[in-house]
Amino acid sequence: MITDYFDIKELVCPHTYQRFGQGSWIFLDPNLLKSLLILRADIIKLPMVINNYSWGGNMTQRGLRCNLCDLVKSKTEKNQIYLSAHCLGKAVDISIEGMTAEQTRRLIELNQDLLPVNHRVEGGVSWLHFDIYDSGKKFHEFNA
Repeated sequence: MITDYFDIKELVCPHTYQRFGQGSWIFLDPNLLKSLLILRADIIKLPMVINNYSWGGNMTQRGLRCNLCDLVKSKTEKNQIYLSAHCLGKAVDISIEGMTAEQTRRLIELNQDLLPVNHRVEGGVSWLHFDIYDSGKKFHEFNA
């Protein structure tokens, strides 16, 4: 089960958790949750950090982002459209202790057939951005 590896506070912003608590699970795409479980249990097999604010850390917008999150507000204040996969419950940014983001991307690429849906990773960044936007490929690496 996904709850064996992740607490909902790790997957949603503090605004969402404060308003909806454990009910926040409904905002996350089931295919993202299935993919995260496979990434953690079967592919990476190491602890993964997404949001860590509930442990006193400063990462708060690496999972689901709501309209009150600074990253979202900074875009919308400029009248820019912001349809990030993070806002739709389809993306997470992950850090893995003991592995670089590049090593993690290559490991996912090697094991892409284990994942239930097409997915994307962002290249050229020091963290693992993982989303389930469908690019038409099982594994798609993009640069933002």
